[in-house]
Amino acid sequence: MPDRFDVIIIGGGVIGASIAWRLARNSFRVLLLDASTIGSEASSAAAGMLSPAGEFEDPALRDFAVASLTMYPAFIREIEADSRLTVEFRQTGAVELTPDPRPGSRLLTSEELRALAPLVRHDAGAIYFPDDAIVDPAGLMIALRSACLARGVCIREECPVAEIRADSEGATIAGARARSAVLAAGAWSSACAVTIDGRPWPLPRSFPMKGHLLGYRLPAGSLATTVRHGHTYVLQRADGFTIAGSSTENVGYDRTIDQEIVSSIAARAAELVPTLRGLQPESIWIGFRPATGAAVPNNDAPAPNIGRVPSSRLWLAYGHYRNGILLAPATCHRICREIAATLAVTA
Repeated sequence: MPDRFDVIIIGGGVIGASIAWRLARNSFRVLLLDASTIGSEASSAAAGMLSPAGEFEDPALRDFAVASLTMYPAFIREIEADSRLTVEFRQTGAVELTPDPRPGSRLLTSEELRALAPLVRHDAGAIYFPDDAIVDPAGLMIALRSACLARGVCIREECPVAEIRADSEGATIAGARARSAVLAAGAWSSACAVTIDGRPWPLPRSFPMKGHLLGYRLPAGSLATTVRHGHTYVLQRADGFTIAGSSTENVGYDRTIDQEIVSSIAARAAELVPTLRGLQPESIWIGFRPATGAAVPNNDAPAPNIGRVPSSRLWLAYGHYRNGILLAPATCHRICREIAATLAVTA
């Protein structure tokens, strides 16, 4: 098949769809492939908490995440402009119940905590991250899909990719040829068989880390800031839908709802926000965070795979674990900049 596309993207989650949209916005011909439907897995299942300082211990990763959050307002505005849809994005700040300050935070007095978050327990020390934000991931994915189509991205859904054949001139995927390709299939990424110049190339391992989330209905505006402690968090959408999470389970692609885990999350969330005690969640769901490497540390997010495979026109953009939504703008910027520079040189 003669070259029809400049770039083929494998994976239609927030990372792949963002890259496809941005490249098309810059006049590249883009094919976006997804094994299911755009945004149907981890991206839409996420809570949408944008908390760079609270997530990363590694300074380089933290700086990358902070830069990504800084890009978010323009990122959302441009997606809204192309899709003609509104995406809920708000800088709510975040309260963490701990007496120990962290980068980007300040200590709160009990009076400040009570004024900022009256529903939150006030018998513990707390710090405040004023720059933290939230976004509605499901709404973001709907808008990204529309923005991709508006910019001329060719989308093929229900199109699983088993093989990628790449070389120094381009890549052949699912019967199509392009001058570049991006693998952004989340937890499923390393299941693709990759050859570079006809030789097998071992991808960094990716795998799913299952997580449960609970959704409650509270009065709109009753929880003005995200609250978290350890691996438990509670945040509220503008309409009052309140999300509590989460769990971390290395159990493969098991979509079963575990009632013991649900009960544990509910109890932990009620410790943070006592008004949740006794309430029944109106919805319960799971998502598969795309982990990478041999294991996932307990207290830190691993580094995602972002960059070009040597001696090829294939880029990797996966393994963002629980921070794909947060890191989407910065990942998109880095990958698109590198691809644009490469294609400009060879044009």
